Amino acid sequence: MTLPAAKAPTLKLEQPQDGPAVDALLDHAFGPGRYTKVSERVREVAEFRPDLSFCAWDGGRLVGCVRMTRVRIGADEAVFLGPLAVQAEVRKYGTGGLLVQRACAAAQAAGFSAVLLVGDEPYFSRFGFSAAPARDVRLPGPVDQRRVLVRALREGGGEGLAGPVGAPLP
Repeated sequence: MTLPAAKAPTLKLEQPQDGPAVDALLDHAFGPGRYTKVSERVREVAEFRPDLSFCAWDGGRLVGCVRMTRVRIGADEAVFLGPLAVQAEVRKYGTGGLLVQRACAAAQAAGFSAVLLVGDEPYFSRFGFSAAPARDVRLPGPVDQRRVLVRALREGGGEGLAGPVGAPLP
């Protein structure tokens, strides 16, 4: 289901001035426990990519966001998707999916070969994510390996990914 035209969010690249609104949305969506997750360990060493990160706006109100960071998986470069957050009242309109698709398209256009995330395969599989190519990817902390997912952005982009996730190469 998509938002009715009158309710469709406007997707825009995240801007520096969006930071406080994004932080407030993330705090509301995940609570203080978000800082203890393995995904935060990844973001601590990753390079934030505002050119691949998007905000969903309903007029002047932030209703969703997705952030992307550049990482290394073993010797390969990739992007890490997350966090992804959407206000509860607009989730039913597919806002999260729109954000995921836009971020992945931007990463593909930027030349990345794969996107990595930690999430629910039943939700993210509709956007091309799978646990199979991530079976040898090691995150910096405890995680249910079944929730480590990869989406190839080009032919063979998810093949052979193995090793620790860490800071991108310079």
